[in-house]
Amino acid sequence: MIIEGGFKLKAPIDKLFDFLLKPDTIMTCLPGAESVKLLDENTYECVVKQKVGPISAKLKFVNRLTKVERPTHIEIEGEGEDVTKLGHFKQKSIVDLKDIGNGEVEVTYKTDVSIVGKLTMFGDRIMRAKAKDTEKEFTKNLQEKLKSIA
Repeated sequence: MIIEGGFKLKAPIDKLFDFLLKPDTIMTCLPGAESVKLLDENTYECVVKQKVGPISAKLKFVNRLTKVERPTHIEIEGEGEDVTKLGHFKQKSIVDLKDIGNGEVEVTYKTDVSIVGKLTMFGDRIMRAKAKDTEKEFTKNLQEKLKSIA
């Protein structure tokens, strides 16, 4: 399943880029994030709790930065599972930043997610809607955090 989108933020592109590379700070913007543990400078383990329809899932996964081109491009690959064994997933994300002037940065992303197990019962439509809701909350939280560094 491909999930893609974008949003605009008021922030200097270099500071936004640096912020996005720090999992311990970026995860504070993600709704449902419970923990993040740095394994090395490019790899981190996360636990995120999400509710999809009537089911709550607690996802434990490892993400690895696979490509970093300062200050405009990041690629991340990850793999994990629901701690109650509802499913397993793999993902690859590409995030691009573009300075559009007036102190604004356009952020676009594309994530290819592969899910197996009971979590697949929700289908693309529900998963995309959940991703869109999460994006809105994440963007709002990120903008708030960036006020302190801008």
